[in-house]
Amino acid sequence: MRIKKYDFDYSRRLFAEKVVKGLGGGVLAPLWPTIGNTGEVTKAYPDELLHIEAYTKGKIKPGDQVDARNVDVVKELLDPICYRQIKEMGRRIFIKDSNKDITKMFNHRYLELTLKNTGRAKFGPDGNIWTDGKEGAIWAGGMPFPDPKTAEECCADISTSWGRHDYSQYAIPIWSVGPDGGLSYQYDLVWFELQTTARNDAKVLNGRKELLRLNTALFTSPQEQAGASFLSTWYYDQRKFPELYGYLPQFRRVRQFPTNQRFEPLVPGVNLFLTDAWGAGDPMLTWGNFKVVERRPMLGACSGSHNWYGGKDPNWLSPFHGGPQGRTFFDKTFELIPEALVWDAEPTGYPRSPVGRRRTYSDVRNGTMITQISYDRRGALYKQTEFATGQLKNDKAEVLDAEGHPDWSWNCAQFHDIQANRMTLIRLAREATGGYRSAFSDASGDAYGKYMTNAAIQRLGTV
Repeated sequence: MRIKKYDFDYSRRLFAEKVVKGLGGGVLAPLWPTIGNTGEVTKAYPDELLHIEAYTKGKIKPGDQVDARNVDVVKELLDPICYRQIKEMGRRIFIKDSNKDITKMFNHRYLELTLKNTGRAKFGPDGNIWTDGKEGAIWAGGMPFPDPKTAEECCADISTSWGRHDYSQYAIPIWSVGPDGGLSYQYDLVWFELQTTARNDAKVLNGRKELLRLNTALFTSPQEQAGASFLSTWYYDQRKFPELYGYLPQFRRVRQFPTNQRFEPLVPGVNLFLTDAWGAGDPMLTWGNFKVVERRPMLGACSGSHNWYGGKDPNWLSPFHGGPQGRTFFDKTFELIPEALVWDAEPTGYPRSPVGRRRTYSDVRNGTMITQISYDRRGALYKQTEFATGQLKNDKAEVLDAEGHPDWSWNCAQFHDIQANRMTLIRLAREATGGYRSAFSDASGDAYGKYMTNAAIQRLGTV
């Protein structure tokens, strides 16, 4: 154990001071210089922030289950909706020791670029990110602000490259659970992401410097929704709304959709909206009034491999539990995150948004969203978006990148409308209906032509 002055009260006082002064991460030492020198976070934090057993004075330890009987011990480490889920709805979470190895919190190439380009990202007068502050110099790659000090920097770390790969293809089963705990809707979705700029290979796709990414959502089941697809073309200029086109099989044509209606489901019965993607599903500068709220430790489902079910289930699916019928939540493992930066933003570009503000909890170690709470226009709790991320490797299976390193991605997510008490659950699966498999590279070299044009989404809808 470290000497007594490094107790939780010391860390709390230091975190509060950092918010006031706009300082970066770490308690015992600056976080990212420590990571650059050692490859881990151990020397940046006292034991009380790295070990749940030390933090709770032995009341909770790795291997324990947190449920309604003991959740009050860790109430301050949870978002308010997660606490209610455990206290009132039968949710439980499992606890693991905190990960200290930074290489398990990133995909390899993205981490390399983050370390290489640290300090080069600058916001220009137009609010966009430019390499070395030179307007027109698109971002060189990696996480723009590995040591975020402002809410804008936290948002940029999420929105610049959602999946942190140049190309990602996710097979996603979706379950929507009603207030009675019964399954209301079930879908299969394939989600395609293709970075045009801010890429890990330092290239510009097809010379399209004015774009940031292309993203297609294709529903492959049930039969009445199969073939419905939506293509978003994102501009590098974060003041611009994406162009949104969709193909609906019942109308047999591609049509343009209003791009600012991002707080509605693409298909009936789900709480997953375009605005929710990765916790930053809208252009960054269509939100405003950014504000850092606090720095604090948290419990979250991140960085480890416990929430990836490769090798444990043929399709990487996990068990359900909780709620009236035992299927409202995924089994999920949390760890103590030594430092989260909590920040608010308001949807200034969306006068009809049901959201008044949203509060995001970002993991300072790797910039990902731990959880996000939306409040309605009256200021009441409205919706929780909770992600699990981690390395795609465990003692039974692994997914390797092109260079032979264990890959990293999101594992599962939940979207809980607490007012209507409706839950939508999604999981990264091995395969979705239609034979689409999850992948993290464009092996064919033709993802653009296959999935990212209006002709492509029409073709996908008629196959």
